[in-house]
Amino acid sequence: MIDVNDLTKRYGRHTAVEGLTFAARPGTVTGFLGPNGAGKTTTMRMILGLTRPDGGSALINGLPYRQLRLPVRQVGALLEGGGAHRGLTARDHLRWLARSNGIAPERVGRMLDLTGLGAAAGKRVGALSLGMSQRLGLAAALLGDPPVLVLDEPANGLDAEGIRRLRELLRAMAADGRTVFVSSHLMAETAMVADRLVVVDRGRLVADAPLAEFLARHARSHVQVRTPEPASLAAELQRVGATVRRTGDGSLQVTGLPAAEIGRLAAARGLALDELGARTESLEETFLALLAARSDARA
Repeated sequence: MIDVNDLTKRYGRHTAVEGLTFAARPGTVTGFLGPNGAGKTTTMRMILGLTRPDGGSALINGLPYRQLRLPVRQVGALLEGGGAHRGLTARDHLRWLARSNGIAPERVGRMLDLTGLGAAAGKRVGALSLGMSQRLGLAAALLGDPPVLVLDEPANGLDAEGIRRLRELLRAMAADGRTVFVSSHLMAETAMVADRLVVVDRGRLVADAPLAEFLARHARSHVQVRTPEPASLAAELQRVGATVRRTGDGSLQVTGLPAAEIGRLAAARGLALDELGARTESLEETFLALLAARSDARA
């Protein structure tokens, strides 16, 4: 597992990460969320020993990354930018990684196929598209069959098929008992793959909870109503204490009154309904509203 405890990093007067504490556990996909500049990549670099913290610790299975023996076989890492030599072919890049880390050479072909790179295995790294380069980075991360994965924006540049394949792969890795720690700006995708969320803003922890608990705590709900007579229905709903908001498409968003009560009230007043249903904010809407509230509080 990954244990981060009171992790802090400063660059001059700027504090990129401050007192960050959380854990990513085996058998779980932990989504790492935050706006640009929140400290996500800096945190991941400290976990992987690429950036030295000014305080606190980041441990993988109880040890700093630098103390791991054959780390490629213990931690699969994918950071933005990659590290493959542009003159090597995709296959040769994985071959030298396998040979230098005591990994069976047959895993090279298996990882190329698993990540959808089999047909491009002979291409030089410098000629690969962004999506293909991302697939190569993922293949390298999986090469050592590691129990821990640390992935920074792994869906960057992938097409729809690549994103679907990545989603299935991450879920399979977690189901196999591995620790999967992944950052992403794709909220809809994160909602489909993550079991748990760690949310940071300006280097500080905002939330650390299971996905369902995070949404139950922070997501706002309303009843979506569409009617040929929105003004009349809105007036009736407000008369009984409901809060009504008109949307741009003419529908009503109602809070303070359940859908069943709205339906009975409309029927009693002879008002037709074209749509009536409860709605809960998506992860993206909830995330943006949470950050907006924090920004307002700071202001």
